[in-house]
Amino acid sequence: MTHPHTSTTRPRAADLAKLDDQLSKRFIELDPEGYFIIYVDREAGLICADHYTNAINEKGLAVDPETGEPLCARGGNAKRLPTQTYQGRTAKELGMAITEVANRCPLSRFDHALYLGREFVRAEMALISGHDYIQD
Repeated sequence: MTHPHTSTTRPRAADLAKLDDQLSKRFIELDPEGYFIIYVDREAGLICADHYTNAINEKGLAVDPETGEPLCARGGNAKRLPTQTYQGRTAKELGMAITEVANRCPLSRFDHALYLGREFVRAEMALISGHDYIQD
């Protein structure tokens, strides 16, 4: 039996990239538990995720919980220290470190967890291939 959404044609990479780009532009609510900066440590062979706390203000913006100042997504001047750094050799190991090993899981939104899982897989592929990893 064939699934009703099964197609015999393979999707084109360009079409999938376009769809992914469109989906990335949608509005998302921020996770009040904080955010992660993901990177690859090639020397150690690890995928790393630094967790930072934040608060969400009345406008829906992530703000520094200490100062109340909006956090800049790129190129911010303030140097904040992560509350925790998680590491794994694979996307699965890193995800388990955050959701199963941590004393308290620093996630409160399913969409945030799904996003992180996708990014961890992208980071793992970059680690394996030697390509650069840039967080989406």
